[in-house]
Amino acid sequence: MTKVSFASHPYLLGFEQLDRLVERTAKHGNEGYPPYNIEHRGESSYRITLAVAGFADDDLSITVEDAQLVIRGRQEEDDGGRVFLHRGIAARQFQRTFVLADGVEVSGATLENGLLHVDLKRHVPDTIVQTIEITKG
Repeated sequence: MTKVSFASHPYLLGFEQLDRLVERTAKHGNEGYPPYNIEHRGESSYRITLAVAGFADDDLSITVEDAQLVIRGRQEEDDGGRVFLHRGIAARQFQRTFVLADGVEVSGATLENGLLHVDLKRHVPDTIVQTIEITKG
């Protein structure tokens, strides 16, 4: 059986990588933790906000790996001899992954009031018209 994808359309040349990105994104069905928002903050800027209450700056890492924004959180287990009668605030680790389009870069990140804000900026290239010379073969 042949696998059919949008990148196999005859007018879409060289989009195999995009097809792989869509497939990889579909496989990584992130669970609901931590919750997040994505805002469009202008013509070429975005903001991802994650609710990371209880995480300090040192507990979080933000990297860009293979056109993916990866946000990880890991808290050190330090009960300090405390005995919990109920523990509803979990100190669990997480990893959230967002696929970035070409030209989208992380412009900064801030942590305030338990919210991690990651700002993204899209660099829109100028329209380029290229003339191809025809040679006689």
